[in-house]
Amino acid sequence: MTRFQHFLAIDWSGAKGPRQKGIALGLADMEGGPPVLVQPPKGGWGREDVLAFMRDDLPPDTLVGLDLGVALPFADCGAFFPGWSESPANALSLWALIDQICADDPHLEAQSFVDHPELSAFFRRHGGREGAQFRCDGAPHGRGRLRATEHAQAALGLRPYSNFNLVGAAQVGKSSLTGMRMLHQLRGSLPVWPINPLPDTGSVAVEIYTSLAAIEAGRTPSTAKMRSYEELNKALTTLGSPPVGRSGKIDDHSTDALITAAWLRAVGHENHRWEPAGLTDEIARTEGWTFGA
Repeated sequence: MTRFQHFLAIDWSGAKGPRQKGIALGLADMEGGPPVLVQPPKGGWGREDVLAFMRDDLPPDTLVGLDLGVALPFADCGAFFPGWSESPANALSLWALIDQICADDPHLEAQSFVDHPELSAFFRRHGGREGAQFRCDGAPHGRGRLRATEHAQAALGLRPYSNFNLVGAAQVGKSSLTGMRMLHQLRGSLPVWPINPLPDTGSVAVEIYTSLAAIEAGRTPSTAKMRSYEELNKALTTLGSPPVGRSGKIDDHSTDALITAAWLRAVGHENHRWEPAGLTDEIARTEGWTFGA
């Protein structure tokens, strides 16, 4: 798997508004050199800007890593929304449903989806509102329903949270739902592995977990977030990447994007990354997978 020439890591955000401080894009080139940040438009990145970049300006043969969940849990209960007659049968249909329900939400937001009269029961929302179906498998832990790939993440020492969780610093629900809107709008132009089969040529998107990249760069789960160039450069060196050559403070969204771009370059050619033990055809079709888990 050596055909990729560029490696783009996107630290995503589900926050409201036209611009999100939490979005950063890191890009590494197969020919070498340190990873670099893709410069945002004036005012900073918005989700629609990232969509336009991916659709119109993506370098050829790019492996794109998206720090978001590409689907919701399915295997644990046999459905995304068990008991609801309109529950989608696969991830592609889930993306379409989210985008349809949220068609009037600006900036690729997904508030209409979590406020939906039937679907809200599956989410944990602010104000202590935990829907009756948030733990539909009877899981005793407070993280909610998990996908098969999130169990694989936990086995690596990480602490994944449910994509149905919309509360707290560890929440990943809003970023995943907004990301799925983007993925639906990119259908036909960018395949998403393993939901789409891996093509022989062209660019491909995968789900990433930036903490996994940091751990493979010598960090620990508790120190995965880096906020200085010194920390970043040491981690880059561990991955065999040249350092970025600066010192001082840097925000952790930028370091997440930069270290993960370098990590994708370092490991994207390894065949076993594309053949995880827990991935079945059914899981690929419904839940997707996190690259490297």
